[in-house]
Amino acid sequence: MKILVATEKPFAPVAIEQMKEVTDKAGATLELLEKYTTRHALLKAVADADALIIRSDKVDAEVLDAAKNLKIVVRAGAGYDNVDLEAATARGVSVQNTPGQNSNAVAELVFGMAVMMARNCYNGTSGSELRGKGLGIHAFGQVGRNVARIARGFEMNTSALDPYCPDDVMLDAGVTPVHTVEDLYKNNRYVSLHIPATAETRGSVGYDLVTLMPKGGVLINTARKEVIDEQGLIKALLERPDLKYAADVAPDHAVEMKELFGDRVFFTPKKMGAQTAEANINAGIAAARQAIEFLRDGNDRFRVNKK
Repeated sequence: MKILVATEKPFAPVAIEQMKEVTDKAGATLELLEKYTTRHALLKAVADADALIIRSDKVDAEVLDAAKNLKIVVRAGAGYDNVDLEAATARGVSVQNTPGQNSNAVAELVFGMAVMMARNCYNGTSGSELRGKGLGIHAFGQVGRNVARIARGFEMNTSALDPYCPDDVMLDAGVTPVHTVEDLYKNNRYVSLHIPATAETRGSVGYDLVTLMPKGGVLINTARKEVIDEQGLIKALLERPDLKYAADVAPDHAVEMKELFGDRVFFTPKKMGAQTAEANINAGIAAARQAIEFLRDGNDRFRVNKK
């Protein structure tokens, strides 16, 4: 069995070492394609792979067609919109993610940005505190639940919206269930976005929702930039000088927004939610184990595409 790790942004050496321990124990070969700069390099390396482990690397029909032996693609992380699920399903390839492995890292970044925005990006002016403020969690998956856990330490009043999560799960976590997106935004000074980028959610957060937020509202996006209606957000920020926006990936209009709004906006230089040593190791090991378990036993627990 050949398991190819194809990553433009490589795993940490210690992660690769532990991934190799997993594959060696199973009698599989782990091959690396790191920091590749051409499409041809990926197509060549994947040609005889039985499994492919990626991070933010794109896997489309061309890659799948080049991988004649491929049976599984594992995205080391939660989001998987960089994989063409329909093309994979059509070719009988299982696509899996590694939910939960990066969740704490992303949740901690949410609060790093929340504190920074509350303190006006540390520009020397008086800011505010998080304690006692309302925090709305838009989607209550693994990251959202970690956000709720950390929020308890800040003594925030937390609520969440997720039509796929039972109310009792939220209540058990000390979170108030909310059943409309309008209520989530209008009743929380801070809103943390964790929705995936789908046909339904792309461009769904914009002027109408952001302007519902109370005075001093802060929108934090560690999900995907595609879920934001950027023109609508810009309009809201122009009309409401009290609003702020922080994101774990620069929007398409980042330069314009920074010029217009200064310290009211903040963007990381690249997607950094999972960029911790711990998350890097956890996601890599989980991906290696899932690849082995699928090839050996057909374990499809974390499959995200149709069979």
